[in-house]
Amino acid sequence: MSNPSQTIQTPQASQRTDLLVLWGGILFSLVFTGLIWWAGARLDAIQLLPDQGVAWYYWKLPAPTFWTRASAWGLYLAHQISMWVLIYIGQKSQLKYSTSLHKVNLWALGVNALFITLHFVQTHIWYDGLAQDVSIFSSQGSVIVLLVWVILMENPRRGIFFGKKMPISKAIIQFARKYHGYFFAWATIYTFWYHPMVSTSGHLIGFIYMFLLLLQGSLFFTRIHINKWWMVFNEFTVLIHGALVAVMQGNGIWPMFAFGFGGIFVITQMHGLGLSRAVRGVLLAVYIGLVLFVYNGRWAALNEIIRIPVIDYLAVLILAGLFGLGLWVARLVRGNRSGGVEA
Repeated sequence: MSNPSQTIQTPQASQRTDLLVLWGGILFSLVFTGLIWWAGARLDAIQLLPDQGVAWYYWKLPAPTFWTRASAWGLYLAHQISMWVLIYIGQKSQLKYSTSLHKVNLWALGVNALFITLHFVQTHIWYDGLAQDVSIFSSQGSVIVLLVWVILMENPRRGIFFGKKMPISKAIIQFARKYHGYFFAWATIYTFWYHPMVSTSGHLIGFIYMFLLLLQGSLFFTRIHINKWWMVFNEFTVLIHGALVAVMQGNGIWPMFAFGFGGIFVITQMHGLGLSRAVRGVLLAVYIGLVLFVYNGRWAALNEIIRIPVIDYLAVLILAGLFGLGLWVARLVRGNRSGGVEA
């Protein structure tokens, strides 16, 4: 006779389709990044203009055409609007967080997989991304705001400074949580279409990061979407991406990215993982030890490690202030309207 407890547990375990899809999505991300690398040599023959400095994006055609622009912008807009519509449908349906996928998640996964494939095809036919027409800082800035938005949104759960919460109103947090999906979808999809799918090391690292963020965005209203370890992994990956790209560029500023984003991890992110005080103390000690080791003999450059944290934490305050101002204006407008009706 079978064990009754096993009979009860088996269906329960099989319901973790969100976890299975997460691992499947990670595998898809790795395989597709491998495809970009494998096909990349085909694009090497394209002649590009010389690099013109920090504000110049190198990987764009010297002579764009109507079709190079139309293919990039048309597919980007189709991708963008599709995901916004799916987020809207999910919110209007008042879905509950579940270990199983909702129908809208299946649509989101399919849409993202489709447009990832279309971007690959578009690159190999027309090459150009959105970079031809917009600033490189718009792409970088969108992801920075995304990461800052997460810090703000997670303040009630993990605090911002060593577990201490900032006095940010509940209304601001609720607004950030309600509308974050629309902004995050824009930041990831816009950045994804900004770059052609070329196979430089920096692009490959960037694309796998974008794939993971698109995967996270596809799993809204599932339990894995709000899993604390998976969320922090997505935040922490920017450290790996930024530091490795800086190493590959050979400009010597990789410690600024490694210890800058590492500083945000030990100051903020690790405090939402449920780690004991001892473990957090060890992680902080390891961080300080690595800083002392890397900067030994060049202490004048030590200020590098605070640049990214200072910018990000100031940006949290600015973002909260903007949300608060917007909510105040909205209340003022509603009050004027109701007053006008009563009059």
